[in-house]
Amino acid sequence: MSLLAALVLALLPARDSGAAGAPPAASIASEGAIDGVHDPTIRKLGDAYYLFSTGHVGSPQGLLPLRTSTDLRRWTLRGAGFAALPDWVRTAVPGATGMWAPDLSKVGNQYRLYYAVSTFGKNRSAIGLATATRIDPAAPAVHWIDRGPVVQSGPADDFNAIDPMAFSDAQGRAWLVFGSFWSGIKLVRIDPATGLRLIGDTAPRSLARRPSPGAVEAPFVLRHGGRYYLFASFDFCCRGAASSYRTVVGRAEAPEGPYRDRDGQPMLEGGGTTVLANGRDTGSRFVGRGGASILQERGDDYIVYHAYDTRRKGTPTLQVQRLRWTRDGWPVAG
Repeated sequence: MSLLAALVLALLPARDSGAAGAPPAASIASEGAIDGVHDPTIRKLGDAYYLFSTGHVGSPQGLLPLRTSTDLRRWTLRGAGFAALPDWVRTAVPGATGMWAPDLSKVGNQYRLYYAVSTFGKNRSAIGLATATRIDPAAPAVHWIDRGPVVQSGPADDFNAIDPMAFSDAQGRAWLVFGSFWSGIKLVRIDPATGLRLIGDTAPRSLARRPSPGAVEAPFVLRHGGRYYLFASFDFCCRGAASSYRTVVGRAEAPEGPYRDRDGQPMLEGGGTTVLANGRDTGSRFVGRGGASILQERGDDYIVYHAYDTRRKGTPTLQVQRLRWTRDGWPVAG
């Protein structure tokens, strides 16, 4: 299962040439409530940035904690986005104690918060949806209405229904990308009007996979320059300073793929161009960089993710970094 954060870079020109896969450079000096963040999702609402992340029952931060910032540097913890697990979770995923890897989007005047419920190492999992017309930073758990499960998986399935991310294509069709381990990253259609699974949709489409035990999870699809870019996390999270997480990307002409990396290797055959290297082999303070979300704002793109602080016993830490683009259309962190 995925969990996110890492380094933020000083503001450089929005579009630049360079080699894809360059390691992170200097970081924006993040401060405040940046500890304990896994799998962040971010949007700018008005003059502030809103960020939800993975949370667990009984943890100090609570379920799907909300953080806000006005400058992407200083962060304030506002509280839990949910007061308790939705009732349906107890039956659908026995033993689940957390709400993982949220994805925040807005359709019309409705905010949509997708989340995953599961237990480590099993694919009896589900992706749920909550909606609201207002997000109150003073009371983050207020206003959300849970709409129930959107996609579910179990032992008979070859996929794992966690790590959701919703997006729309150039034709206005709505999609949900998700997946972790098993047979990799999957894609389904969702109803633009409700955010739930589109009635009559086919079986999940495959976008990326790796040979076992190579892990691939935490997908994020971005439209840029007329193409679709699939970001994903390779290898293993959640092991503190020993985490081997890294973030890769491939691109395609259509949301269903096929996605290929910069060398032409299909992501369905293990391909992926590095955007965020793991960092362990460079002596970096922050390692295991994965579970990324992308923030697009006024022509400037940022990659928001988690990494583990080697100076603080592997504490998962929120980081934000500039995302530039090469002349041939590949993203570069830094």
